[in-house]
Amino acid sequence: MIKSLSEKEIGVERPPVVAIIGHIDHGKSTLLDYIRKSTVAQSETGGITQHMSAYEVLHKNKAGVNKKITFIDTPGHEAFGEMRGRGASVADIIILVVAADDGTKAQTIEAIKAIKESKTPYLVAITKIDKPNANLEKTKQSLAEADVYLEGYGGHISFVPISSKSGEGIDELLEMILLTAELEDFKTNPGLPAEGVVIEASRDPKKGLAATLIIKDGTLRLGDFVVIGDVFSPVRIMEDFTGKDVREATAGSPVKIIGFSGEPKVGESFKTVFGKKEARALADSHKEYASNDAREIASKEMEIPIILKTDVAGSIDAISYEIKKLETDKVAFKMVYSATGNISENDIKIASGKPDTVVIGFNVGMEDTSKDLAERFGLKVETFDIIYKLVEWLGALAIERTPQSAVEEMRGKLKVLKTFSKTKNKQVIGCRLQEGSISAGDKFKITRREALIGNGKILGLQQNKMEIKKIDTEGAEIGVHTDSSTEIAPGDILEIVSVKFVK
Repeated sequence: MIKSLSEKEIGVERPPVVAIIGHIDHGKSTLLDYIRKSTVAQSETGGITQHMSAYEVLHKNKAGVNKKITFIDTPGHEAFGEMRGRGASVADIIILVVAADDGTKAQTIEAIKAIKESKTPYLVAITKIDKPNANLEKTKQSLAEADVYLEGYGGHISFVPISSKSGEGIDELLEMILLTAELEDFKTNPGLPAEGVVIEASRDPKKGLAATLIIKDGTLRLGDFVVIGDVFSPVRIMEDFTGKDVREATAGSPVKIIGFSGEPKVGESFKTVFGKKEARALADSHKEYASNDAREIASKEMEIPIILKTDVAGSIDAISYEIKKLETDKVAFKMVYSATGNISENDIKIASGKPDTVVIGFNVGMEDTSKDLAERFGLKVETFDIIYKLVEWLGALAIERTPQSAVEEMRGKLKVLKTFSKTKNKQVIGCRLQEGSISAGDKFKITRREALIGNGKILGLQQNKMEIKKIDTEGAEIGVHTDSSTEIAPGDILEIVSVKFVK
């Protein structure tokens, strides 16, 4: 039962959810490190944040009151465009980071586009102001060129110059976030069942399928049931962002729920119900809707089937985004199956149904029995922990499997001056070489008044009553022995063509 709401519980202020996005090395993770006094940036492979996470911080405002802010740590590499887009959609406020020593870059432009499409309020943090070559005015100008007009620079977008090294400007940035939240007036009804967005999904080897949720409204309690699309979970284990068990969580809070009936999808919204029967009915109704809405994939000349295993569900989105960029009009990738967890024997068995299937692992291991089985079936299996390497390998595979196309190349042109003897398809003609070169054995196309009328093959060449193999002197007159089912006439043009195969 939903408890009745008192007046105090209607429209209660809730903490803002903030996403930080921008170029790959403009200081997003180091900014969060400073705010929450941790070392996240150093722990990520290659220094790049590749998985979404969420963190709560407390900041004492100017009135001396502690205010809570939830930060979503969003991926920075351009390959994570889809994940970043979801980060923007779940956030109430976005911080666009731009380095004072670098200005706007391609990924900054991509981030600006995501912000504007989401219609989310945003601020600009100009980072790395401690660098010797930091140039605030130049950075503001580069933002203006990207249609971001800052306060005092022809626009109304608030900005704060900061240094994540010294901490300069960090307090001002947090104040600006709280001021923006106050103006936007974010509210929640704590007495309602919780709802919000999935920002991460993973498989706990011991406990099962888990999802990290951001609650946008209501309250989530132990004993509730969370429904995400066509999967659900009883709330038996609920952890806050520090990994501590909690009994309830309110709007703005990130929580981890363990025990889902299937793998939750990152970016999906969740709802809360109060019983298993109701949860199953809601999940089943979504499953029916999804099957009715299924879309057919257009066939291409060559499809490369892929089985993808990753450590977390967000990586599946990121890699799928990158795969789409590799597709051409000749090659498509077909995702046969994707899930979290190590590459298992079952994955190899699924792949063996089609010998050209490739199995890819990202930040996961491979069971020994799986290796033996893959070798037995002759399957390609590759694992990666850096996305660039994965992309390079996929790109090379796409080139390797691109079907060859026959391309005709014009190498020479003859003008027919007169005709001599003809026996069946064999004909002797007199020609002038207009351009290029010709050799015995070459194939040609016949055009008459610019219309294609036939084709044939050169059986032999003669110049000054001497047999020759090749000629490349423009203007030279020669005798040509041809084989063609089309009768050649004076004035016709013979175009010498060669066929080469290209990817």
